[in-house]
Amino acid sequence: MIKCNKIRSYIESGRYDNTFSVLYPLSEIKICRKRYLELLDAFENKFGNMSVIIVSAPGRTEIGGNHTDHQHGNVLAAAIDLDIVCVAALNGTNVIQIQSEGHPLDEIDLKDLFVRESEKGTSAALIRGMAKWFSDHGSEPKGFNAYTASNVLVGSGLSSSAAFEVAVGNIMASLFGSQVTAVDIAIAGQYAENFYLGKPSGLMDQMASSIGGFVQIDFREPKKPIIRPITCNLSDYGYHLCIVDTKGSHANLTDDYAEITKEMRMVANYMGKDYLRDVDEADFYDKLHSIRIHAGDRAALRAIHFYRDDKLAVDSANALESGNIEKFISNIIRSGRSSLTCLQNVFSVKEPDQQGLTLALDLSETLLVGKGAWRVHGGGFAGTIQAFVPDEFLEEFYDRQNALFGSDSCHILSIRPVGGCEIKTDIDGGIY
Repeated sequence: MIKCNKIRSYIESGRYDNTFSVLYPLSEIKICRKRYLELLDAFENKFGNMSVIIVSAPGRTEIGGNHTDHQHGNVLAAAIDLDIVCVAALNGTNVIQIQSEGHPLDEIDLKDLFVRESEKGTSAALIRGMAKWFSDHGSEPKGFNAYTASNVLVGSGLSSSAAFEVAVGNIMASLFGSQVTAVDIAIAGQYAENFYLGKPSGLMDQMASSIGGFVQIDFREPKKPIIRPITCNLSDYGYHLCIVDTKGSHANLTDDYAEITKEMRMVANYMGKDYLRDVDEADFYDKLHSIRIHAGDRAALRAIHFYRDDKLAVDSANALESGNIEKFISNIIRSGRSSLTCLQNVFSVKEPDQQGLTLALDLSETLLVGKGAWRVHGGGFAGTIQAFVPDEFLEEFYDRQNALFGSDSCHILSIRPVGGCEIKTDIDGGIY
Protein backbone atom coordinates (compact mmCIF):
# COMPACT_ATOMS: atom_id res chain seq x y z
CA MET A 1 0.00 0.00 0.00
CA ILE A 2 1.17 3.52 -0.84
CA LYS A 3 0.26 6.91 0.60
CA CYS A 4 -2.30 8.94 -1.35
CA ASN A 5 0.12 11.76 -2.10
CA LYS A 6 2.72 9.38 -3.53
CA ILE A 7 0.18 7.63 -5.78
CA ARG A 8 -0.91 11.06 -6.94
CA SER A 9 2.62 11.87 -8.07
CA TYR A 10 2.90 8.49 -9.82
CA ILE A 11 -0.31 9.09 -11.78
CA GLU A 12 0.78 12.59 -12.75
CA SER A 13 4.12 11.27 -14.01
CA GLY A 14 2.48 8.56 -16.13
CA ARG A 15 3.47 5.52 -14.10
CA TYR A 16 -0.07 4.14 -14.33
CA ASP A 17 -0.57 4.79 -18.05
CA ASN A 18 0.28 1.27 -19.27
CA THR A 19 -2.17 -0.16 -16.76
CA PHE A 20 -4.85 2.33 -17.80
CA SER A 21 -4.32 1.34 -21.45
CA VAL A 22 -5.35 -2.23 -20.61
CA LEU A 23 -8.54 -1.16 -18.83
CA TYR A 24 -9.66 1.81 -20.93
CA PRO A 25 -9.47 3.06 -24.54
CA LEU A 26 -6.13 4.73 -25.34
CA SER A 27 -7.96 7.93 -26.24
CA GLU A 28 -9.13 8.26 -22.62
CA ILE A 29 -5.81 8.00 -20.75
CA LYS A 30 -5.80 11.71 -19.86
CA ILE A 31 -9.40 11.44 -18.66
CA CYS A 32 -8.41 8.41 -16.54
CA ARG A 33 -5.60 10.31 -14.90
CA LYS A 34 -7.97 13.14 -13.97
CA ARG A 35 -10.62 10.73 -12.71
CA TYR A 36 -8.21 8.83 -10.47
CA LEU A 37 -6.61 12.00 -9.14
CA GLU A 38 -10.04 13.38 -8.22
CA LEU A 39 -10.89 10.13 -6.44
CA LEU A 40 -7.66 10.24 -4.43
CA ASP A 41 -8.44 13.83 -3.48
CA ALA A 42 -11.95 12.84 -2.39
CA PHE A 43 -10.59 9.98 -0.27
CA GLU A 44 -7.95 12.18 1.36
CA ASN A 45 -10.46 14.95 2.08
CA LYS A 46 -12.77 12.40 3.75
CA PHE A 47 -10.33 10.09 5.52
CA GLY A 48 -6.85 11.64 5.39
CA ASN A 49 -3.53 10.83 3.66
CA MET A 50 -3.48 7.08 4.39
CA SER A 51 -1.64 4.14 2.80
CA VAL A 52 -4.18 2.90 0.28
CA ILE A 53 -4.99 0.42 -2.46
CA ILE A 54 -6.91 1.19 -5.65
CA VAL A 55 -9.48 -1.25 -6.99
CA SER A 56 -11.52 -1.27 -10.20
CA ALA A 57 -14.49 -3.44 -11.21
CA PRO A 58 -16.26 -3.20 -14.58
CA GLY A 59 -19.88 -3.16 -15.58
CA ARG A 60 -21.04 -5.92 -17.86
CA THR A 61 -23.12 -6.41 -20.98
CA GLU A 62 -25.28 -9.45 -21.72
CA ILE A 63 -24.61 -10.63 -25.25
CA GLY A 64 -26.39 -13.99 -25.53
CA GLY A 65 -28.77 -16.00 -23.40
CA ASN A 66 -31.56 -13.51 -22.76
CA HIS A 67 -33.48 -14.77 -19.68
CA THR A 68 -31.87 -18.21 -19.86
CA ASP A 69 -29.82 -18.18 -16.66
CA HIS A 70 -32.79 -18.55 -14.30
CA GLN A 71 -33.69 -21.75 -16.17
CA HIS A 72 -30.15 -23.11 -15.62
CA GLY A 73 -29.17 -22.34 -19.22
CA ASN A 74 -26.16 -20.83 -20.96
CA VAL A 75 -25.26 -17.16 -21.24
CA LEU A 76 -22.63 -15.13 -23.03
CA ALA A 77 -21.59 -11.89 -21.35
CA ALA A 78 -18.66 -9.49 -21.32
CA ALA A 79 -17.03 -6.88 -19.11
CA ILE A 80 -17.04 -3.31 -20.43
CA ASP A 81 -14.78 -0.28 -20.01
CA LEU A 82 -17.18 1.57 -17.69
CA ASP A 83 -16.29 0.78 -14.08
CA ILE A 84 -16.38 1.61 -10.42
CA VAL A 85 -13.04 2.74 -8.99
CA CYS A 86 -12.31 2.61 -5.25
CA VAL A 87 -9.56 3.91 -3.00
CA ALA A 88 -9.38 1.96 0.28
CA ALA A 89 -7.26 1.66 3.42
CA LEU A 90 -7.32 -0.29 6.68
CA ASN A 91 -8.47 1.95 9.54
CA GLY A 92 -7.50 -0.14 12.58
CA THR A 93 -11.09 -0.38 13.82
CA ASN A 94 -13.88 -2.92 13.65
CA VAL A 95 -15.94 -0.75 11.30
CA ILE A 96 -16.11 -0.60 7.51
CA GLN A 97 -16.84 2.88 6.15
CA ILE A 98 -17.59 3.25 2.45
CA GLN A 99 -18.37 6.63 0.95
CA SER A 100 -19.83 6.28 -2.54
CA GLU A 101 -19.77 9.51 -4.51
CA GLY A 102 -23.16 11.23 -4.29
CA HIS A 103 -24.52 8.87 -1.64
CA PRO A 104 -24.65 8.74 2.19
CA LEU A 105 -21.77 7.09 4.06
CA ASP A 106 -22.23 3.37 4.74
CA GLU A 107 -20.94 2.15 8.11
CA ILE A 108 -20.84 -1.56 8.95
CA ASP A 109 -19.90 -2.82 12.42
CA LEU A 110 -18.08 -6.11 11.90
CA LYS A 111 -19.35 -7.37 15.26
CA ASP A 112 -22.82 -7.53 13.72
CA LEU A 113 -22.94 -9.39 10.42
CA PHE A 114 -26.51 -10.67 10.69
CA VAL A 115 -29.12 -9.91 8.04
CA ARG A 116 -31.00 -6.71 8.78
CA GLU A 117 -34.47 -6.38 7.32
CA SER A 118 -34.18 -2.59 7.58
CA GLU A 119 -31.16 -2.70 5.21
CA LYS A 120 -32.81 -4.71 2.43
CA GLY A 121 -32.29 -3.01 -0.90
CA THR A 122 -29.31 -0.90 0.25
CA SER A 123 -25.57 -0.87 -0.45
CA ALA A 124 -25.01 -1.36 3.28
CA ALA A 125 -26.70 -4.75 2.99
CA LEU A 126 -24.29 -5.77 0.23
CA ILE A 127 -21.24 -4.73 2.26
CA ARG A 128 -22.46 -6.57 5.37
CA GLY A 129 -23.31 -9.66 3.34
CA MET A 130 -19.92 -9.78 1.65
CA ALA A 131 -18.11 -9.35 4.96
CA LYS A 132 -20.15 -12.29 6.27
CA TRP A 133 -19.21 -14.43 3.25
CA PHE A 134 -15.51 -13.71 3.75
CA SER A 135 -15.85 -14.47 7.46
CA ASP A 136 -17.59 -17.77 6.73
CA HIS A 137 -14.85 -18.74 4.26
CA GLY A 138 -11.81 -18.39 6.49
CA SER A 139 -10.99 -14.68 6.40
CA GLU A 140 -10.83 -12.32 9.34
CA PRO A 141 -12.78 -9.16 8.38
CA LYS A 142 -11.03 -5.89 9.25
CA GLY A 143 -12.27 -2.35 9.38
CA PHE A 144 -11.40 -0.13 6.43
CA ASN A 145 -12.26 3.19 4.82
CA ALA A 146 -13.12 3.43 1.12
CA TYR A 147 -14.23 6.09 -1.34
CA THR A 148 -15.86 4.97 -4.59
CA ALA A 149 -16.84 6.62 -7.87
CA SER A 150 -18.68 4.90 -10.69
CA ASN A 151 -19.40 5.72 -14.33
CA VAL A 152 -21.40 2.50 -14.91
CA LEU A 153 -24.75 3.76 -16.18
CA VAL A 154 -27.45 3.11 -13.58
CA GLY A 155 -30.63 1.46 -14.91
CA SER A 156 -29.02 0.64 -18.25
CA GLY A 157 -28.68 -3.11 -17.81
CA LEU A 158 -24.89 -2.77 -17.36
CA SER A 159 -25.13 -4.01 -13.77
CA SER A 160 -23.75 -1.25 -11.60
CA SER A 161 -24.72 -3.31 -8.53
CA ALA A 162 -22.56 -6.29 -9.57
CA ALA A 163 -19.64 -3.93 -10.24
CA PHE A 164 -20.01 -2.55 -6.71
CA GLU A 165 -20.07 -6.06 -5.23
CA VAL A 166 -17.01 -7.15 -7.19
CA ALA A 167 -15.15 -3.98 -6.20
CA VAL A 168 -15.95 -4.50 -2.52
CA GLY A 169 -14.93 -8.15 -2.86
CA ASN A 170 -11.55 -7.18 -4.30
CA ILE A 171 -11.00 -4.64 -1.52
CA MET A 172 -11.80 -7.28 1.10
CA ALA A 173 -9.62 -9.90 -0.59
CA SER A 174 -6.64 -7.54 -0.56
CA LEU A 175 -7.08 -5.96 2.86
CA PHE A 176 -8.13 -9.18 4.62
CA GLY A 177 -5.26 -11.14 3.03
CA SER A 178 -7.73 -13.65 1.56
CA GLN A 179 -6.72 -16.34 -0.92
CA VAL A 180 -9.81 -16.17 -3.11
CA THR A 181 -10.37 -16.40 -6.86
CA ALA A 182 -12.36 -14.19 -9.19
CA VAL A 183 -15.06 -16.87 -9.16
CA ASP A 184 -15.14 -16.80 -5.35
CA ILE A 185 -15.64 -13.02 -5.38
CA ALA A 186 -18.50 -13.35 -7.84
CA ILE A 187 -20.15 -15.99 -5.63
CA ALA A 188 -19.69 -13.72 -2.59
CA GLY A 189 -21.46 -10.92 -4.47
CA GLN A 190 -24.37 -13.16 -5.39
CA TYR A 191 -24.62 -14.36 -1.79
CA ALA A 192 -24.84 -10.80 -0.50
CA GLU A 193 -27.39 -9.88 -3.15
CA ASN A 194 -29.58 -12.92 -2.52
CA PHE A 195 -29.58 -13.08 1.26
CA TYR A 196 -28.79 -9.55 2.44
CA LEU A 197 -30.06 -7.27 -0.32
CA GLY A 198 -33.11 -9.47 -0.87
CA LYS A 199 -32.79 -9.83 -4.65
CA PRO A 200 -32.94 -13.39 -6.05
CA SER A 201 -30.41 -12.76 -8.84
CA GLY A 202 -28.43 -15.28 -10.83
CA LEU A 203 -24.65 -15.28 -11.08
CA MET A 204 -24.10 -13.93 -14.59
CA ASP A 205 -23.62 -10.27 -13.66
CA GLN A 206 -21.08 -10.85 -10.91
CA MET A 207 -19.19 -13.46 -12.91
CA ALA A 208 -18.81 -11.26 -16.00
CA SER A 209 -17.63 -8.32 -13.89
CA SER A 210 -15.23 -10.42 -11.84
CA ILE A 211 -13.62 -12.42 -14.64
CA GLY A 212 -13.48 -9.86 -17.46
CA GLY A 213 -13.42 -10.20 -21.24
CA PHE A 214 -16.01 -12.36 -22.98
CA VAL A 215 -17.24 -15.22 -20.84
CA GLN A 216 -19.65 -18.06 -21.53
CA ILE A 217 -21.29 -19.50 -18.43
CA ASP A 218 -23.19 -22.78 -18.20
CA PHE A 219 -25.61 -22.76 -15.25
CA ARG A 220 -26.71 -26.40 -15.38
CA GLU A 221 -25.45 -26.62 -11.80
CA PRO A 222 -25.83 -23.03 -10.55
CA LYS A 223 -23.62 -23.58 -7.49
CA LYS A 224 -20.87 -24.93 -9.74
CA PRO A 225 -21.19 -22.97 -12.99
CA ILE A 226 -18.91 -23.93 -15.85
CA ILE A 227 -17.02 -20.80 -16.87
CA ARG A 228 -15.37 -20.39 -20.23
CA PRO A 229 -13.33 -17.23 -20.84
CA ILE A 230 -13.06 -16.25 -24.51
CA THR A 231 -10.40 -14.00 -26.00
CA CYS A 232 -11.68 -11.78 -28.79
CA ASN A 233 -11.19 -8.11 -29.73
CA LEU A 234 -14.15 -6.78 -31.70
CA SER A 235 -12.10 -3.87 -33.00
CA ASP A 236 -9.87 -6.35 -34.85
CA TYR A 237 -12.92 -7.13 -36.98
CA GLY A 238 -14.01 -3.52 -37.42
CA TYR A 239 -16.96 -3.55 -34.97
CA HIS A 240 -17.96 -1.37 -32.06
CA LEU A 241 -20.31 -2.25 -29.21
CA CYS A 242 -23.01 0.37 -28.67
CA ILE A 243 -25.59 0.59 -25.92
CA VAL A 244 -28.56 2.90 -26.57
CA ASP A 245 -30.46 4.16 -23.53
CA THR A 246 -34.01 4.89 -24.64
CA LYS A 247 -34.75 6.56 -21.27
CA GLY A 248 -37.71 4.27 -20.55
CA SER A 249 -38.80 3.78 -16.95
CA HIS A 250 -38.67 0.39 -15.21
CA ALA A 251 -40.85 1.63 -12.34
CA ASN A 252 -43.98 -0.33 -13.22
CA LEU A 253 -42.38 -3.35 -14.87
CA THR A 254 -41.58 -5.65 -11.93
CA ASP A 255 -44.50 -7.94 -12.75
CA ASP A 256 -43.41 -8.19 -16.39
CA TYR A 257 -40.00 -9.55 -15.37
CA ALA A 258 -41.51 -11.92 -12.82
CA GLU A 259 -43.98 -13.32 -15.35
CA ILE A 260 -41.17 -14.53 -17.61
CA THR A 261 -39.73 -16.74 -14.88
CA LYS A 262 -43.20 -17.79 -13.75
CA GLU A 263 -44.33 -18.84 -17.23
CA MET A 264 -41.13 -20.69 -18.09
CA ARG A 265 -41.36 -22.48 -14.75
CA MET A 266 -45.02 -23.34 -15.46
CA VAL A 267 -43.99 -25.14 -18.65
CA ALA A 268 -41.15 -26.97 -16.89
CA ASN A 269 -43.49 -28.04 -14.08
CA TYR A 270 -46.02 -29.34 -16.59
CA MET A 271 -43.22 -31.50 -17.99
CA GLY A 272 -42.38 -32.76 -14.49
CA LYS A 273 -39.26 -30.65 -13.95
CA ASP A 274 -38.33 -27.50 -12.05
CA TYR A 275 -36.35 -25.86 -14.86
CA LEU A 276 -36.55 -25.90 -18.64
CA ARG A 277 -32.90 -26.96 -18.89
CA ASP A 278 -33.98 -30.34 -17.50
CA VAL A 279 -36.82 -30.77 -20.00
CA ASP A 280 -35.83 -32.60 -23.18
CA GLU A 281 -36.45 -30.29 -26.13
CA ALA A 282 -37.87 -33.06 -28.33
CA ASP A 283 -40.33 -34.01 -25.56
CA PHE A 284 -41.30 -30.35 -25.24
CA TYR A 285 -42.18 -30.10 -28.92
CA ASP A 286 -44.03 -33.44 -28.84
CA LYS A 287 -46.29 -32.02 -26.13
CA LEU A 288 -46.49 -28.46 -27.46
CA HIS A 289 -50.21 -28.71 -28.20
CA SER A 290 -51.09 -29.68 -24.63
CA ILE A 291 -48.54 -27.18 -23.22
CA ARG A 292 -50.24 -24.25 -24.91
CA ILE A 293 -53.59 -25.38 -23.54
CA HIS A 294 -52.20 -25.80 -20.02
CA ALA A 295 -49.88 -22.78 -19.78
CA GLY A 296 -51.00 -20.52 -22.62
CA ASP A 297 -49.43 -19.49 -25.91
CA ARG A 298 -47.10 -16.87 -24.44
CA ALA A 299 -45.62 -19.35 -21.97
CA ALA A 300 -45.10 -21.84 -24.81
CA LEU A 301 -43.37 -19.16 -26.90
CA ARG A 302 -41.15 -18.16 -24.00
CA ALA A 303 -40.09 -21.77 -23.56
CA ILE A 304 -39.29 -21.95 -27.29
CA HIS A 305 -37.12 -18.87 -26.81
CA PHE A 306 -35.24 -20.58 -23.98
CA TYR A 307 -34.28 -23.56 -26.13
CA ARG A 308 -33.28 -21.34 -29.04
CA ASP A 309 -31.29 -18.75 -27.09
CA ASP A 310 -29.61 -21.33 -24.86
CA LYS A 311 -28.06 -22.91 -27.97
CA LEU A 312 -27.30 -19.56 -29.59
CA ALA A 313 -25.31 -18.42 -26.54
CA VAL A 314 -22.97 -21.40 -26.91
CA ASP A 315 -22.82 -21.12 -30.70
CA SER A 316 -21.99 -17.41 -30.45
CA ALA A 317 -19.20 -18.15 -27.98
CA ASN A 318 -17.81 -20.74 -30.40
CA ALA A 319 -17.99 -18.22 -33.23
CA LEU A 320 -16.05 -15.61 -31.25
CA GLU A 321 -13.43 -18.13 -30.20
CA SER A 322 -12.87 -19.28 -33.78
CA GLY A 323 -12.90 -15.74 -35.21
CA ASN A 324 -16.08 -16.32 -37.23
CA ILE A 325 -17.44 -12.81 -36.76
CA GLU A 326 -20.03 -13.23 -39.52
CA LYS A 327 -21.60 -16.14 -37.63
CA PHE A 328 -21.49 -14.16 -34.40
CA ILE A 329 -23.29 -11.19 -35.97
CA SER A 330 -25.89 -13.48 -37.52
CA ASN A 331 -26.49 -15.15 -34.14
CA ILE A 332 -27.02 -11.80 -32.40
CA ILE A 333 -29.74 -10.91 -34.90
CA ARG A 334 -31.39 -14.33 -34.44
CA SER A 335 -31.23 -13.99 -30.66
CA GLY A 336 -32.73 -10.51 -30.76
CA ARG A 337 -35.53 -11.63 -33.04
CA SER A 338 -36.32 -14.49 -30.66
CA SER A 339 -36.54 -12.04 -27.74
CA LEU A 340 -38.88 -9.88 -29.79
CA THR A 341 -41.25 -12.54 -31.09
CA CYS A 342 -41.08 -15.37 -28.53
CA LEU A 343 -39.78 -13.98 -25.24
CA GLN A 344 -41.79 -10.80 -25.86
CA ASN A 345 -39.75 -8.51 -23.60
CA VAL A 346 -39.33 -5.54 -25.92
CA PHE A 347 -42.30 -3.58 -24.62
CA SER A 348 -44.92 -4.01 -21.92
CA VAL A 349 -48.58 -4.35 -22.83
CA LYS A 350 -49.25 -2.53 -19.55
CA GLU A 351 -47.32 0.52 -20.79
CA PRO A 352 -48.38 0.77 -24.48
CA ASP A 353 -47.15 4.35 -24.86
CA GLN A 354 -43.62 3.37 -23.80
CA GLN A 355 -42.09 1.61 -26.80
CA GLY A 356 -38.65 3.19 -27.01
CA LEU A 357 -36.93 -0.16 -27.36
CA THR A 358 -38.98 -1.00 -30.44
CA LEU A 359 -38.15 2.40 -31.96
CA ALA A 360 -34.45 1.96 -31.26
CA LEU A 361 -34.42 -1.55 -32.70
CA ASP A 362 -36.29 -0.48 -35.83
CA LEU A 363 -33.91 2.44 -36.40
CA SER A 364 -30.96 0.08 -35.90
CA GLU A 365 -32.32 -2.30 -38.51
CA THR A 366 -32.84 0.60 -40.93
CA LEU A 367 -29.24 1.72 -40.47
CA LEU A 368 -27.47 -1.64 -40.14
CA VAL A 369 -29.42 -4.29 -42.06
CA GLY A 370 -26.86 -6.52 -43.75
CA LYS A 371 -24.03 -4.67 -41.97
CA GLY A 372 -24.29 -5.19 -38.21
CA ALA A 373 -26.47 -6.58 -35.42
CA TRP A 374 -28.98 -5.28 -32.89
CA ARG A 375 -31.04 -6.72 -30.04
CA VAL A 376 -32.82 -5.92 -26.76
CA HIS A 377 -30.35 -5.61 -23.90
CA GLY A 378 -30.79 -7.20 -20.47
CA GLY A 379 -34.17 -7.73 -18.86
CA GLY A 380 -36.02 -5.73 -21.48
CA PHE A 381 -39.43 -4.01 -21.56
CA ALA A 382 -37.71 -0.61 -21.21
CA GLY A 383 -34.20 0.78 -20.97
CA THR A 384 -31.55 -0.20 -23.48
CA ILE A 385 -30.73 -1.98 -26.71
CA GLN A 386 -27.38 -3.34 -27.81
CA ALA A 387 -25.83 -3.03 -31.25
CA PHE A 388 -22.65 -4.18 -32.96
CA VAL A 389 -21.83 -1.45 -35.44
CA PRO A 390 -19.21 -1.56 -38.23
CA ASP A 391 -16.63 1.25 -38.22
CA GLU A 392 -17.98 2.91 -41.35
CA PHE A 393 -21.50 3.25 -39.91
CA LEU A 394 -20.59 4.23 -36.35
CA GLU A 395 -20.89 8.00 -36.74
CA GLU A 396 -24.30 7.85 -38.44
CA PHE A 397 -25.60 5.28 -35.94
CA TYR A 398 -24.42 7.39 -33.02
CA ASP A 399 -25.90 10.61 -34.39
CA ARG A 400 -29.26 9.12 -35.39
CA GLN A 401 -29.87 7.34 -32.08
CA ASN A 402 -28.92 10.47 -30.13
CA ALA A 403 -31.22 12.55 -32.29
CA LEU A 404 -34.10 10.19 -31.43
CA PHE A 405 -33.50 9.68 -27.69
CA GLY A 406 -31.32 12.59 -26.58
CA SER A 407 -27.71 13.70 -26.84
CA ASP A 408 -26.40 11.31 -24.18
CA SER A 409 -28.31 8.20 -25.25
CA CYS A 410 -25.85 6.26 -27.41
CA HIS A 411 -22.75 4.96 -25.63
CA ILE A 412 -19.80 3.51 -27.55
CA LEU A 413 -18.16 0.89 -25.33
CA SER A 414 -15.20 -1.46 -25.42
CA ILE A 415 -14.91 -4.99 -24.10
CA ARG A 416 -12.55 -4.90 -21.12
CA PRO A 417 -10.21 -7.90 -21.01
CA VAL A 418 -9.68 -7.71 -17.23
CA GLY A 419 -12.33 -8.11 -14.53
CA GLY A 420 -12.28 -6.84 -10.96
CA CYS A 421 -8.72 -6.11 -9.90
CA GLU A 422 -6.35 -4.19 -7.67
CA ILE A 423 -4.45 -1.59 -9.65
CA LYS A 424 -0.76 -0.93 -9.07
CA THR A 425 1.87 1.15 -10.84
CA ASP A 426 3.26 -0.14 -14.14
CA ILE A 427 6.63 -0.96 -12.54
CA ASP A 428 4.89 -2.92 -9.76
CA GLY A 429 3.08 -5.17 -12.21
CA GLY A 430 0.02 -3.11 -13.04
CA ILE A 431 -3.02 -5.32 -12.40
CA TYR A 432 -3.62 -7.94 -9.70
